[in-house]
Amino acid sequence: MRPEVRARHARAAARLGGDDAFRIRLERFFTELHDPLHALYGADQRFPAAWDALLDALGRTAAEREPDLRRLDHEREITPDWLHREQTLGYVAYADRFAGTLRGVRERLGYLEELGVTYLHLMPLLHARPEPNDGGYAVVDYGAVQPELGTMDDLRALAREMRERGMALCVDVVLNHTAREHAWARAARAGDARRLAFYRTFPDRSEPDAYEATLPEVFPDTAPGNFTWDEELGRWVWTTFNAYQWDLDHANPEVFVALAEVMLTLANAGVDVLRLDAVPFLWKRKGTDCQNQPEVHDLLQAYRTVLRIAAPAVACKAEAIVAPRELVRYLGTGRHTGLECDLAYHNVLMALEWSALASGRADLLVRTVEAMPPAPPGAGWATYVRSHDDIGWAITDEDAGRVGEDARLHRRFLTAFYAGEFPGSFARGAPFQPRPGGEARINGTTASLAGLQMALEEGDDLDVDLAIRRILVLHAVAFAFGGLPLLYMGDELGMRNDTRWVEDPAHAGDSRWMHRPRMDWDAAARRRDPRTIEGRVWAGIRRLAAARRARRALHAHGLVRPVDTGDRHVLGLLREHAGERTLLLASFAAQRRPVGVRVAREHGVALGERAAEPDGRPVAVDGDTVVLEAYAHLWLDGPGER
Repeated sequence: MRPEVRARHARAAARLGGDDAFRIRLERFFTELHDPLHALYGADQRFPAAWDALLDALGRTAAEREPDLRRLDHEREITPDWLHREQTLGYVAYADRFAGTLRGVRERLGYLEELGVTYLHLMPLLHARPEPNDGGYAVVDYGAVQPELGTMDDLRALAREMRERGMALCVDVVLNHTAREHAWARAARAGDARRLAFYRTFPDRSEPDAYEATLPEVFPDTAPGNFTWDEELGRWVWTTFNAYQWDLDHANPEVFVALAEVMLTLANAGVDVLRLDAVPFLWKRKGTDCQNQPEVHDLLQAYRTVLRIAAPAVACKAEAIVAPRELVRYLGTGRHTGLECDLAYHNVLMALEWSALASGRADLLVRTVEAMPPAPPGAGWATYVRSHDDIGWAITDEDAGRVGEDARLHRRFLTAFYAGEFPGSFARGAPFQPRPGGEARINGTTASLAGLQMALEEGDDLDVDLAIRRILVLHAVAFAFGGLPLLYMGDELGMRNDTRWVEDPAHAGDSRWMHRPRMDWDAAARRRDPRTIEGRVWAGIRRLAAARRARRALHAHGLVRPVDTGDRHVLGLLREHAGERTLLLASFAAQRRPVGVRVAREHGVALGERAAEPDGRPVAVDGDTVVLEAYAHLWLDGPGER
């Protein structure tokens, strides 16, 4: 773009206000915004008008940003690693199931502070259609909170109080689709051609059939196919997830601007992190699975840059549950390095932790992580043991082959094991969306999948102890891997499956609600009693958080690599950052495992006074070996490279 044209656009965007810092950011990031949008839409006759509308939105947002948010913008511009530090700990919950309303969440912030939480992700809280609504991911109005939860003013008040407590708020933005009842979709059904162009619709089956030839199904049991006939519209609508969720057409520049304005509105409401939902699906291309297309990364760069210019305190987290080779791209690689999302879910690590727990072996986890490229500079992972969703077995033929496994057979084993159908299984989960051949995803809370539910049912104290150790070793890996560790609500107390989920007619068709129980505040009241299940799990999670905070090597921007422990049952993870090293040893075996002290010596770490088993007992050293109890983990420290 010629300098004079660029300067004219910059002046036009700045005319609505904003401080000098905003104008500097506009100049600095202009190319990062314009270039991907021009690549996507430059030949579209709607692009010039959409571009002007976007610049106006940037100017308005900067002008209307509250003074405390502007101060936060400046602070985070000079501390861009604020999400990636070793002091961070995330918590994930549905607002209604955690505390009823947004005001209720404010009243429970002290509980989260006690746990050490610095980041709270409230699951979809924008106004959704009546259930079924895919757990809130079928949005009717991006500019309003779900009425049962409160109002936008309540959201602003919550965000403000969280800032005062040093906590960040994360909110979902659904980019791939809206509810059928959204105002844009209603206008389309009423004959508005402009709004019809916001969606992917077709007059007959010729185009849908051509796409369908290579499209997978997300929910084959409950929502087969990817297109739905809408009688009122008189057209086929692209509906990747459910018939009531209409896919937006991101090839239309007006859609980009409309969603950018949604993000900017939430930014000015005080939201700190936007979880960008279903981003792999944003661009459609015939003859492909319509996921992970190159244009998706142009879109993410542009959305991220919109925030960098108008609200740089706000970060982006990509919800991209994809194969390992694709996953790291959502953090920005190649020409997008440093320009996409600040965080992405490490779903591969999550799935492989459960694989290690079932098999008692860490080698598949080690070899897969070794083969993955590292997170690019300035970005990091969101690591977790489980989420609100089912667990999918992200194990490819290539990864399984590295350890002599058959990927299909291993996925079948994991399905059977966590459904409680495999001999010797301790799990109490349930298959989700089963496929021919015995494969399925799995539902269940961490505690139920890790054996606590079975142990309590059978009244076996030893099995209870082992189950708690399993819960803690899973979290130890997530806390140590590098990134922002996330706790799902109730896992800090060992909450089990909700056995009454089917009694709610709105949820009866979706077994994922078995691992979305309502918060048990009576159980939470027992968290300080070390004689209770809740007290033991709570204390273990708090020890992990404290161990993480004390180790600079666990900063997300540090180096991470698996190390050979000499025992396929024991995972070794070496972290290095800021002149420090930490080695995590984590046993996935049900028996004691001796590990040679040489492992520590070879990597410059030692059995110091901070090394301890998860229940606080000292480490047992027997000659040249350190003895790990079943499912135990150790943190070993030493100096890093100078």
